[in-house]
Parts: sequence; C-alpha cells; structure tokens
Amino acid sequence: MSTVKSTQMDLLRFATAGSVDDGKSTLIGRLLLDSKSIFADQLEAVESTSKSKGYDYTDLALLTDGLRSEREQGITIDVAYRYFATPNRKFIIADTPGHVQYTRNMVTGASTADLGLVLVDARQGLTEQSRRHAVILSLLRVPHLVLAVNKMDLVDYSQEVYDKIHNEFTQFATKLNIPDLEVIPISALAGDNVVNRSENMSWYSGPTLMHHLENVHVASDRDLIDARFPVQYVVRPKSDEFHDYRGYAGMVAGGVLKPGDEVVVLPSGMTSKISKIDLFDKEVTEAFPPMSVTVHLEDDVDVSRGDMIARVKNAPQPSQDIDAMICWMTTTPLKPRQKLAIKHTTRTARALVKDIQYRLDVNTLHRDQETKELGVNEIGRVQLRTTVPLLCDPYSQNRTTGSFILIDEATGVTVGAGMINQAN
Repeated sequence: MSTVKSTQMDLLRFATAGSVDDGKSTLIGRLLLDSKSIFADQLEAVESTSKSKGYDYTDLALLTDGLRSEREQGITIDVAYRYFATPNRKFIIADTPGHVQYTRNMVTGASTADLGLVLVDARQGLTEQSRRHAVILSLLRVPHLVLAVNKMDLVDYSQEVYDKIHNEFTQFATKLNIPDLEVIPISALAGDNVVNRSENMSWYSGPTLMHHLENVHVASDRDLIDARFPVQYVVRPKSDEFHDYRGYAGMVAGGVLKPGDEVVVLPSGMTSKISKIDLFDKEVTEAFPPMSVTVHLEDDVDVSRGDMIARVKNAPQPSQDIDAMICWMTTTPLKPRQKLAIKHTTRTARALVKDIQYRLDVNTLHRDQETKELGVNEIGRVQLRTTVPLLCDPYSQNRTTGSFILIDEATGVTVGAGMINQAN
C-alpha cells in the first residue's frame, strides 16, 4: 500500500503565469534542461536554431513554445502541458498564457494546480497583469504561490530591486487568499537560483526554485476529512470469471475511504458499508484524493452515474440554488434568464441564470454591481437555479465538488467555469 501512496503524493501540478516577455517559456526550458528532462537531439536543434537567428545564447523558449504562432509572436496562446521528473518528484506544468484576452485559458490551466508560479520582470516590477494573475490564482484557491522575480541579471542582481518587488507584492497579497507565498529572485536565461544556487546573489538565503518545487508540502492541501466519491461508472462485466462483480468506479474527490466504512448513497439516501476497494487489479486498504478506484458495497443498492457516495454523518446537502463565481469563456455574453447545461462532478443538469450580482475587476478587486451581463474573459458572482439538486460543497472546502462547468446546449461548447461560494 505504501507504494500506492508515494506515487500519488509525489506528483506536483503547477501553473505558470506571467506577462509577455517575462521569460516564462525560457524558465520552463531551463527547468527541463537543468533537470536533464530533454533529449540531446532536442537541445542540438534548439542550439542550431538559436545560432541561425544570430543569438549568442541558447534560446530555451524554443523548447516550450510549441505553436508556430507563439514562436512568431513571442507569446504563449494556448495552455501547454509539460511533464518532467526529478528523483524526488514528478511534475506537470500547465504553461498558461499571460495576456488578458486569454484569461479563460489561464483559469482552465490553473484550476487543477497545487502551486501557481507568477513571473515578473525585475526591470518592470509588478504590473497590472502580475496582480491579475495573483487574483485569479487566489480565486481558484491554488494553495501555494511562488513569485519568481526574473531577469535579475539585467538589474545587476540588485537586492534593492528584489526587496522593492517583494514588499510591494507581499502587501498586495494580504488582500487575497494566499496561504503560502514564496518570493525567489532568478535568472531563467543564466540559470541563477532556478535549479542551481546563484553565486551572484549571496544576499538571498531562501531556496532555489527547484528546491522549493521538490519540497513544497501538498499532501495536506486536499480535503481529507469530508468523504466524497462521485460515481462515474457502474462496473458490471457479466463474464463467467466476474459473474457477480458489481462495483462503482470514480475518482475520490475528498476524504479517506476504507472497507467497513458506513456510507450513504446520494440523492437516494440509501445506506450501506464499503466491502472492498479495488485499484486496477488489486485491493487496497484505503483510498484518498486523487485516486481513481472501484468501490464495492455490502448491500445491493441502486447506484448510477452522477450519484455520490459519502459518510452518513458528513454528507453534502443537495441544493438547487447555487451562488458561484463564474469565469465566462465565450464572446456571447452571459445574461439573466439564460438557460445552460451544467456539469458538476459526474452529474449533468440544466441551469437557469437567476441573477448577476456583480462583475469583479481582477486588477483592482472592485465589484461592479451595476453590470447586467458578463463578457468574454470576465469574472462575476452569479445566482443559478438547477433542474436537479447538486451534491456540492463550497469551493473553499473542496475544489472538486465545489466547481462546475457551463455548457451551451445548442453547440455543446463549454462557455463558463464556476466556483461555488455556497449552496442553499
């Protein structure tokens, strides 16, 4: 069982965000290069391309800016996922765009992140975009935030510049919900404090970026108290070998499930006990987020996709009235009385927009209560009424059961992402 636990705990998902030319792509390239996660032929190709462009350095951004339009414009447009590993941990990087018109892409990429990495250019200091990225990461309840002060080599590794940005950002962060903040001075191009400690900044005594990423504690970030298991699929092989096999497959969204636990199936309210838990082809003694498992119950109760298995004395309250923050993702604005499909965990329903309470200015945190609609990339507080009760928790308590997506029924396109404040 311990091997299962270590593989689950040793994965860190982090999202990068920064303004255009802050060096995000170069930083990811540096992490991949210095952690020896790229092939020799990839490096040779990047070196030769850099020479052909007349650069006197290796342009590490070429390792990550995959779209030709990104390379031509020097900006990141889509969310790109990169994978690499060190002996201590596996990593998934969501390289999210920094530009305001791609806010929706950033929300998508950061929604599952354990850590947010915001880059600022040491020469520019904090910009409107830096603040916006921090606000979005705070709204998405990303529990750990790193502010990487990049291009320190271009300000002569000045402690004064670093201290100014550090103090300004720390003061701004007090208005936000950021439980863990680390500010690290780096040079992605030169490699200072990225993987290896810099000799140019002896005044800095904190960790390197890689050391922090390898050691930041994320195991306790997930809700391990409230047991939540949305059923994705009912497993009934009906083969000779598994004639009586009946299990409920899904991903644990919260709490720890163990055989013998007394549970309730919602919305029916039927109770039973967990008889066993399967992980692939073996039984396990416990399951916790984000494990995907098959749960078996002692009694033959009616369970189907969209139901939720929870503890008898600690179950979510079914609710049809949802108060949520929504990031709107399409050019047709969101308006009151609009009808949409809503997908919450494994349950799909229809929803009516009852009211738009305010639009949030993510640069100033000002709440515009006069607004009557939400445009593309805008975030606001909205009241919804759903056709069937949702088994949800506040997003601050559980990022899985506290989130949903809105879908245009006519086109099937995802048009909004929501974070539940409370359900009545």
